[in-house]
Amino acid sequence: MKNFDYTKGVAFLRDKFIPFGEANIHIASSPVLYGLAVYTVFSLNWNEGEKKLYAFRFRDHYNRLVNSTRMMGFDGTDGAGFAAAWPYEKFEQTMLELARKNNIHEDALVRVSVFIDALIAGTKIHGLPIALSAYVYPLGRILNPHGINVCISSWVHVPSAAIPSRAKVNGAYANNSLMKNEALQNGFDDAIALDVQGRVCEGTVANLFLVKGGVLITPPVDADILEGITRRSIIAMAGDLGIKVEERHVTREELFSADEMFVCGSSARVVPILSVDRKAVGSGAAGPITLKFAEKYLAAQKGTSDEYKEWRMEVK
Repeated sequence: MKNFDYTKGVAFLRDKFIPFGEANIHIASSPVLYGLAVYTVFSLNWNEGEKKLYAFRFRDHYNRLVNSTRMMGFDGTDGAGFAAAWPYEKFEQTMLELARKNNIHEDALVRVSVFIDALIAGTKIHGLPIALSAYVYPLGRILNPHGINVCISSWVHVPSAAIPSRAKVNGAYANNSLMKNEALQNGFDDAIALDVQGRVCEGTVANLFLVKGGVLITPPVDADILEGITRRSIIAMAGDLGIKVEERHVTREELFSADEMFVCGSSARVVPILSVDRKAVGSGAAGPITLKFAEKYLAAQKGTSDEYKEWRMEVK
């Protein structure tokens, strides 16, 4: 099935639905000049058998967007902030209407941004107007779902003491882009970031998990990582599967002794890592625990199993 043409679809900007091609902001605006925007990406998952579309962990994405605006001090002209201007009910109604207007019948993503809506305001944040934008686009393949080969980046992950890692801040992704660019130029699919102390953080667009001796290991939330919603889902699923989870700091050398490894995120889903710096992970193929999580996560998104119903919201 051919992906829908998002460039001919409907977007949302500054309190109204408009054609995607008209959803633009000024070259002198704060998000363009300084990256002063935060965002979240939630998935829309098409169940072909039921002919239904599900939004996955929608309220969690709203909550993360709210928290990101608070961490960045996006308080608006009235000081009340994003949550006051966009209570959950209004946000849900608007995003579901956006999905309906685009007539989605396939897996897709919705990128929602909150940005400082001011011109030539300098690096100021407090007291400036904020606005919301959103658009829908096909899921595509941000990473090969069958497995990727990664490198350890020479770029250090931006620390939370510089830009809050638990907020999805647009400007911070210049750091991720440098890592991804380096990886691609050197023949890899993606990169693993280390922090300033040389400890493992995450991939460029997804959280990282290792499997060692049947135990699932992932860097903790204080390791300069994004506290991913998919990451949270995997940890919950591990508990249901009876798999022990260790949230702890991971050293670089541990990457070379793992039995399995994968990254996960709203855009990537669950993706096996086949090698690190051209050294095979385990057998060099996707491992059984990784594949189990990939299967279970996809079923939760699409509603092809009865598990995790509370994570799905039907788009009607």
